[in-house]
Amino acid sequence: MTQNPPNLRPDLARARVPDAARPGQPTIGMVSLGCPKALVDSERILTRLRAEGYAISPDYSGADAVIVNTCGFLDSAKAESLDAIGEALTENGRVIVTGCLGAEPDYITGAHPKVLAVTGPHQYEHVLDAVHNAVPPSPDPFIDLMPATGIKLTPRHYSYLKISEGCNHKCKFCIIPDMRGRLSSRPLKAVMREAEKLVENGVKELLVISQDTSAYGTDWKDRDTKAPILDLARDLGTLGVWTRFHYVYPYPHVREMIPLMAEQKILPYLDIPFQHAHPDVLKRMARPAASARTLDEIQAWRADCPDITLRSTFIVGYPGETEAEFQTLLDWLDEAKLDRVGCFKYENVDGARSNALPDHVADDIKQDRWNRFMEKAQSISAAKLAAKVGTTLQVIVDDIDEDGIATCRTMADAPEIDGNLFIDESTNDLAPGDLVTVEIDEASEYDLWGQRNS
Repeated sequence: MTQNPPNLRPDLARARVPDAARPGQPTIGMVSLGCPKALVDSERILTRLRAEGYAISPDYSGADAVIVNTCGFLDSAKAESLDAIGEALTENGRVIVTGCLGAEPDYITGAHPKVLAVTGPHQYEHVLDAVHNAVPPSPDPFIDLMPATGIKLTPRHYSYLKISEGCNHKCKFCIIPDMRGRLSSRPLKAVMREAEKLVENGVKELLVISQDTSAYGTDWKDRDTKAPILDLARDLGTLGVWTRFHYVYPYPHVREMIPLMAEQKILPYLDIPFQHAHPDVLKRMARPAASARTLDEIQAWRADCPDITLRSTFIVGYPGETEAEFQTLLDWLDEAKLDRVGCFKYENVDGARSNALPDHVADDIKQDRWNRFMEKAQSISAAKLAAKVGTTLQVIVDDIDEDGIATCRTMADAPEIDGNLFIDESTNDLAPGDLVTVEIDEASEYDLWGQRNS
């Protein structure tokens, strides 16, 4: 399984960038790896560069230098990042490295000593300095107009909205706090200004992201409310667009978000990283070990908002995981019946405390458990989607291919990570970003097909 989804790489996903460079204008290419949070960092870097007079290329083509924004969460992701750096060096030769893996500069320069510079995560000023040194700016303020929304690497109709950096959790398998620091929340007014500008410029869906979204604002010493994420959710709910929340830990105050979903102020969708269900595994992970209470919370959420979609990710083969503990996870999944589920096989990460735990699970057992987990999750997903056949849903159009087939998403589907809904008739008047109603007439394990309502 790739750790850097190709559709989140602007060099592979037809990223939308400004017009071609004017004569003599310096051009910077970008390869952005990893999660949507890294993609937002890439957008911010490119927006700053565009404001300084640089032209932007989504790939290596014609660029005077290339920035590679790396992922360093797992060793497999690190390997992909090193491969991307090597590819950029081969294709272009002038490479600046930033992002999570940039927190380990010796690791990068040991493999690729010819990189021009290495900077760490969200060190925007250092990246700009490195670009200035490699390719001096040459702005023309009469010509170089900045797009109103800045540089976006996602389609025009949706955008990621990052509300904080860092994380205060100390999960043993994770090194994100070491790379990105403790929780640092953006001011609510700044988040809302960005959201309002995006909506004014045609964004139809906001995807709220951070390392720990439900902890947003709890780092403010002078905050007026215990859970500022509720204020943000209410304010975003007034903008009249789809608003989807990712990476939400199931704190008690999350229950107060559910009425906003039932009232269709925000999308009835929660992305919650449960990671496991057995209390002993969760304790070894240094995560809250309350799977039974979590089931009660899920039941309460569904009682208040029957249409809520729950997505999560899990780790199998964590050090010390027994067959009985894994079976508890399968049983929990049977009871929770989550709508969207992803799964990772545990792997050591340099610097993670879980590396030192005893009783590491053999690779073949990890693979077997991953297969069994995904089989269980797939059967649950298939049953849930089959139940939608015959219903009518609102969908957002993401793409129309050359054969006229529209790729869409329902409210239950986040881009890149969840399923799609396909329309293969009466699509001539559709465009990306359109919201249409569809009657569902077919379902598979992960995707839906439907016909537009007349």
